[in-house]
Amino acid sequence: MLGAAVRIAGGDEVVLTGRLSRSTHPWLDDHGVFGTVLLPGTAFIEMTLRAADEVGCGAIEELTLERPLVPAEDAQVSVQVSVGAPDDAGRRTVTVHSHVQDADADPAGGADWVRHAVGVLADAGSLAPEAGLEGQWPPAGAERVD
Repeated sequence: MLGAAVRIAGGDEVVLTGRLSRSTHPWLDDHGVFGTVLLPGTAFIEMTLRAADEVGCGAIEELTLERPLVPAEDAQVSVQVSVGAPDDAGRRTVTVHSHVQDADADPAGGADWVRHAVGVLADAGSLAPEAGLEGQWPPAGAERVD
């Protein structure tokens, strides 16, 4: 879904870009909810992981989906994944935006960009495992149910 990555001049930010549509990505039609086709959450994860790889981060520490991406049947959608400069701990902010390409839109930009997700990328080694995910399974005191 993301075809290009560009490092921003004079900084350590990166923007990854791509295009998607239901005609070029027919699997999107399999992701409908009450008759509305949505970009699945796993696609946001995939794009964010691609951005993490590009900047040398190995993990998504946090990703909040704010708005669904609803590709119209005949629309081309531009996608941008923006990664900020690293902080003192090496973490980077990440955002996912989309913009519907409209043949009738003005050449200066047409419709507004929509932010769909925001999060934080980190080095995989810096993330501690969640409490309770290690050790005995099933946990002590658990009862089997049908």
